[in-house]
Amino acid sequence: MNILDKIVADKRKEVNLKKSLIPVSQLESSVLFRRETVSLGNALRNSATGIIAEHKRRSPSKSEINQNLNVQEVASGYENAGVCGMSVLTDGKYFGGSLDDLLLARATVGIPLLRKEFIIDEYQILEAKAHGADVILLIAAILPREAIKNFSEFAKSLDLDVLLEVHNQDELHKSIMSSIDMLGVNNRNLKTFEVDLNTSRNLSRLIPDEFVKVSESGISSPVAIRDLKTYGYQGFLIGENFMATNNPGKNAKEFIELIKENDEA
Repeated sequence: MNILDKIVADKRKEVNLKKSLIPVSQLESSVLFRRETVSLGNALRNSATGIIAEHKRRSPSKSEINQNLNVQEVASGYENAGVCGMSVLTDGKYFGGSLDDLLLARATVGIPLLRKEFIIDEYQILEAKAHGADVILLIAAILPREAIKNFSEFAKSLDLDVLLEVHNQDELHKSIMSSIDMLGVNNRNLKTFEVDLNTSRNLSRLIPDEFVKVSESGISSPVAIRDLKTYGYQGFLIGENFMATNNPGKNAKEFIELIKENDEA
């Protein structure tokens, strides 16, 4: 069993437990459930930099990234830096996150928030809405086409944007549908954790133009972003590059300024 299979198996147990403790009616009665969402897709289309900055304490590939910063400080720093949106890891066992992180980020900033999670049940989409998310992530590697369709359509019915993540051509082909807003190419293989930006380059031509293209993982320089833009990418999800520092917001701001300088050069 690879790490992705282990995460999904644990996630099923976790979701079943939560469903037995917190009824859907309680999620739907949340004040945030009635909040008007902000589109990350639109923000990326209208941005010159396209940065989605991530809050991530740890990961299976790097046991500890940064455990010392609170999510409000990180969120505020990212918003002040001018990012298009913020990705918040909510998995506890493998990434050290929680839905409380999403809630605290929502209370702090007005930018679009992505709930980054291993979604395998509609219940988690309701959780995302109830805790202030604007966007959900669906991972093609763990979902059949029918589930992608059902989950994405359900998310759209709640006015949530959908970022669909793929790693290869087969995952991409099964995922192209009108209920998806953004197609993300993860340069990190979730089964081996190896990173290769050529994954984004090679899949770019297969992604129809109506989708916002997002490149995820392994992006550590403005030069890489400049290159990926030539392949049609408008969004760039960056986590470890910022979170591995003492001040993610400051580093995000400097990174964005360098992107603008590169574009002007």
